[in-house]
Order: sequence, then C-alpha cells, then structure tokens
Amino acid sequence: MSAIRIWTAALVLLSLPTFSQINSLQDCIQYALEHHADIRQAQLDEQITDRTIRSKLADWYPQVNLNFNLQHYLQLPVSIFPDFTNPSSGIRREVQTGVANSSTAALSLNQPMFNRDVLLAYRTSRDIRNQAVLSTKNSRINLTASVSKTYYDVLLTQQQIRIIDTDITRLERGLKDATHQYNAGIVDKTDYMRATIALNNSKASRRSAAELLKAKYAALKNLMGYPTEDPLDVQMDSLSVYREAFLDTTSALDYNDRVEYQLLTTQKSLRESELTYNRNSYLPTVSAFLNYNYVFQNQKFSDLYGRAFPNSLFGLTLAYPIFQGGKRHHNIKIAELQLHRIDWDFARLRNAIHAEYEQSLANYKSSLYNYQALNENLGLAREVYQVIQLQYKSGVKTYLDVIIAQNDLQIAQFNHLNALYQLLSSKIDVDKSKGNIR
Repeated sequence: MSAIRIWTAALVLLSLPTFSQINSLQDCIQYALEHHADIRQAQLDEQITDRTIRSKLADWYPQVNLNFNLQHYLQLPVSIFPDFTNPSSGIRREVQTGVANSSTAALSLNQPMFNRDVLLAYRTSRDIRNQAVLSTKNSRINLTASVSKTYYDVLLTQQQIRIIDTDITRLERGLKDATHQYNAGIVDKTDYMRATIALNNSKASRRSAAELLKAKYAALKNLMGYPTEDPLDVQMDSLSVYREAFLDTTSALDYNDRVEYQLLTTQKSLRESELTYNRNSYLPTVSAFLNYNYVFQNQKFSDLYGRAFPNSLFGLTLAYPIFQGGKRHHNIKIAELQLHRIDWDFARLRNAIHAEYEQSLANYKSSLYNYQALNENLGLAREVYQVIQLQYKSGVKTYLDVIIAQNDLQIAQFNHLNALYQLLSSKIDVDKSKGNIR
C-alpha cells in the first residue's frame, strides 16, 4: 500500500508544471494569468463583490435580535395623583412607583416586506457580479497582450544574437583566411585589419545584445509574476511564430466583442435599476415585527429573578415620508439624466473602438507589406553574399566587397526580424481592437 502511495505521489509531482517547462507563449501567458498580482487582486475583488452582495441580500431574511438589561433605581420615580375624593381641594398625592430592581430580556423579530434598498440589491446583484467578472476579463486581456509582445521581443533579441554569433563565426574564418593570405604575401595587411575591425564590432554588438536580452527577460518575468531568481528560457517555434503573424483582414468589427462595450452595457443596466430605485421612493417601507419581553421586577435584588412578568406583541410597521422638499423628484430626474448621459458614452466608445481598429488595421497592413519586402531583400542579400564570397575566393573580388556584402546580409537579417516583430505586435493590436483576445 505504501509503495502505491509513493508511486502516486511521484506521478503527481511529475505532472506538475516546472519552471523549465515554461518556454512557449501559451506557457508564459498561462503562468502570468495564474500568478500576476493584478489578476490575483481582480479575482479577490470578485470574491469581495460576491460577499458584499450576499451581505446586502441578507436584509431580506428575518432579523432576530436579543436585548437584555438589568437596572437598579437609586431613587424611585415619583408619580403625582389628584385627590379624587375631594377634587376641589387641590391636594395632590406624591407616590413612588415601580420597584428598585428590574431586568428585561427582549426577543424581537423583524421581517422586511418591502424595502427599496434591499430590492435594489436584489435587482442589481447579477449586473454587479458581471461587472466584476468583466473587470477581471479586461485585466486578463491586457496582460495577455503585454506578455505576448514582450515574449516576441525576447525572441527577437535571441534571434539577433544567433545572427551575430553566425556572423562572428564567418568573420573569424575570414580573419584566419586573411591572415594566411597576408603571411603568404598574396594580399596586403588591409584585409587582415578590416577583418579584425569587423570582428571586434560584431563581438561588441554581441555583448550589447546579451545585456539587452537580460533586461527583456526581466520585463517578461515581471509581467508573468515569475520569480526573479529562477531561470527562464523561452524557445522559438519558427513555424508557430510565422503562422501567428497573419490574420484575416476582411472580417467585420463587432462592438459587442469588446469587453469595454460589455462593461458599459452593464453600467447602463445598473443605471436603469437606479432609476427604478429612485421611483420607488414614493412607495412606503413595510415590515412585520414580533416582540416578546420577559420582565423581572422585585424590590429585593436577591429575589429579582424569582418571578417573571412576560408580555408580547406583533404588528406591521409602515413608514412613508410625506414631504421632503422635492428631494425624491430631483433624485429621479438625476437618475434619468445619468441614464441619458450613458447613451453618449456608447457613441463615444463606438467611435473610439472604430478609430482604434482602423489605426491598428492600417499599421498591420503596413507592417505586412514591409515584412514581405524585407523578406525578399533578405533572400537577395543572402544570394549576393554567397556570390561575392565565391568571387573573393576566386580572386575576382576584394575582401572589402566581402565585408560589405556580409554587412548588408546582417542588416537584412536584422531588418527582417524587426519587421516580423512589428507584424506580430500590430497583429496583437488588431486582435485586441476587435475583442478577439480570449
């Protein structure tokens, strides 16, 4: 039995995600959604909202209260009675009433039957919960977009470092060839010096890119809520990245897909409930009550609880403010104006969403055209470098031509990567503007 438990525990541990398994974009997004402080706080806000609603709805239930008091008169109250046997005499009798010690245990029950505050809490509970959920959703969408852009930025820098490493390898091989040719007296020392300069420049670029990569990893860890001291190594799936860069630019824009539009729709529903709440101010507040009092009275404190004098009653309470100086009328008008005002918020939001979509779509199309052009340039630069390299080995071209061609190839590779990143980034903006980020 113990062996089974050990194997079960081992399988569970192996199934848990580890830091080393976090390398794809989906892994980073999932980790961020589970660990980022803003998301965790938004989820706690949802729970707080739910508990607040439950607290307000608790007023619908019967309210039961128990009150107990114990009192002792240092001096009994006095009541004055006229002399009924001879009223014209004007004589009044002063009589002490009550007993020195008394104690009361009162049990009361109150059941609200109509209360506009509780009715408002009931009618708006679903909208308020939905508002909290949408706020969390909005935070998750923004975080997903930010993590995606930062993730691609890290990949871009990694690819740049790989290009520089390849360039350094070629330059080291070229420097060795130039050195041999110089020692053999075939060429002068300028080829050797140019190769050295180019190699030093590439090594400096490699060092700068490596430091920049550290900063970008730190930014990605910050967005993910990832421990700063733990290693993180994202890896590029070229096929997946290139596939993610393209989208259908002919699909229509639907405002209802935007979480901001859904939030505004929820706010309008809350405004409508608030208007109903203010209109209900002309209705009375009604509640039923039941009271039971257990009264103890005795002149001697030691015998106070020897005998009880209970009493009980039940009834209805109706409260209706007759005149409040026009306050209720003004509150209704305020609620109507606020409801009308939110219609203009819808118009402004639609215009803002449409402008954002058109801007992001234009940026995407521009980035796509730029990417296609630079992709073609990359192929041409690679072919030019290969031809000049062969011509240099055949003695047709100088080493300067090789360095220029190699530099052009590196610039073309960098431009191609930057264009790919811009395309991915603009595609994320389009998806966000259309509400397609889930």
